[in-house]
Amino acid sequence: MHPASVSLQPPEGERPRILSLIASATEIVFELGLGQFLAGRSHECDYPLSVLDLPCCTRPRFDCSGDSREIDQLVKQSLRDALSIYEVFDDVLQALQPTHIITQTQCEVCAVSLRDIERSVASRLKSCPTIIALAPNSLADIWDDFRRVAGAVGVNGEPAIAQMQSRMAAIRKPVSTPRVACIEWLEPLMAAGNWVPELVDLAGGQNLFGVAGAHSPWMTWEELFEADPDIIIAMPCGFSIERTLPEMHWLTNRPDYQRLTAVRTGNVYVADGNQYFNRPGPRVVESLEILAEIFHGATCLKHAAGFVKLPVPS
Repeated sequence: MHPASVSLQPPEGERPRILSLIASATEIVFELGLGQFLAGRSHECDYPLSVLDLPCCTRPRFDCSGDSREIDQLVKQSLRDALSIYEVFDDVLQALQPTHIITQTQCEVCAVSLRDIERSVASRLKSCPTIIALAPNSLADIWDDFRRVAGAVGVNGEPAIAQMQSRMAAIRKPVSTPRVACIEWLEPLMAAGNWVPELVDLAGGQNLFGVAGAHSPWMTWEELFEADPDIIIAMPCGFSIERTLPEMHWLTNRPDYQRLTAVRTGNVYVADGNQYFNRPGPRVVESLEILAEIFHGATCLKHAAGFVKLPVPS
């Protein structure tokens, strides 16, 4: 988190007790200088590390330790059965009595949603919490979500937004414009949408799949091969680099994989989709900086831990 907004405080009166059920929202709370008022978190909230000491209020309804194909099948089965993918712990909500609960309407799969909260005990809590539903479909929406959280708690979010936008505006675009495929899921293949195409453009790339402001689309191997991108970046939703690397066989074992331009030129990357690209909060700035480092070549490596380059196949 950055220091520009740490002096922000809510107005005098009852101290807010904020329950964040999205990892990106937890980071927004801290970026706004409101971390001391965070009372609980979701099972996915892990940054900054201090939040791990807070009560956890949610969990997935199935084992998420499988590979990409297994997780996709479990998610689709849950949706076919009209079941929520996540469970909200009503007893923890009762104990915490939050004044604010942050959820989202952007994706029923990626994080605890507004519908999950509506199914919980939240509406019957004595604290009568304000429900803040974020909807981050684009970069502009992310800034609006900052304002939504700040306004609900009674602080000014503009200084934090201005600082992040200033850092993003300082990114120098490369002279060339590489053709880029950002992959958000490996089996089945899914391209990154929403704010990622905007980040690719801001970093100086040409995004080949996915539309800015729209949900991430399914794609086929044949479409990827026909497009023949200059750069391929795997950034699976919810996956770290360490978890993604063993999953790359879904790509590397495909027919004609080694004929792709990105493969032949050594421009296939694995990025930390969990900590960066799939969190619509403060670290969209770092996500943009990672893309700029990849597109520019190894010029600054401020975020070397955020991505790795795959070796050229022998």
